[in-house]
Amino acid sequence: MKQEKQDFQGFDEELKDNQVLDFSEKSEEKEKKRKPFAVWEVGGREYRMKLTTSVICQLEEKYKRNLLNLLDGVPPLAVMLTITQAAMKKWEHGIKYADVQNLFDRYCEEGGTQMTFMTDVLLEIYRVSGFFSEDQQAAMDVKLEEAKELL
Repeated sequence: MKQEKQDFQGFDEELKDNQVLDFSEKSEEKEKKRKPFAVWEVGGREYRMKLTTSVICQLEEKYKRNLLNLLDGVPPLAVMLTITQAAMKKWEHGIKYADVQNLFDRYCEEGGTQMTFMTDVLLEIYRVSGFFSEDQQAAMDVKLEEAKELL
């Protein structure tokens, strides 16, 4: 008996024929929009970053877990840089992992640290990519400011 691969991605098969999903705005009030991308400045150049849905799914497949679970403590630098590389993909076509490592080295030469990278760059990527609600962001900002004072 042939064993079929189980597919956990997408619901295309579940949609009935001619079923149309309506994504139009229902309310007259528009919610505040998120910033369109995060910015990481290194060497006087700004790099735009944001995780798209397809990239989030690829990262979850790579790490076998939800990306929020990676924030339990300080993630390894390799994980933070991989997420950053993925977030740069849309604007920095063909950027290699080694390029991101070199950018991080330069970032550190300019005074950055692994902790500031996590708080100022990685968490900003998560924010603009829709991982946190507005209330969660506000609470996180307070805690980050307190943490920065301790550093």
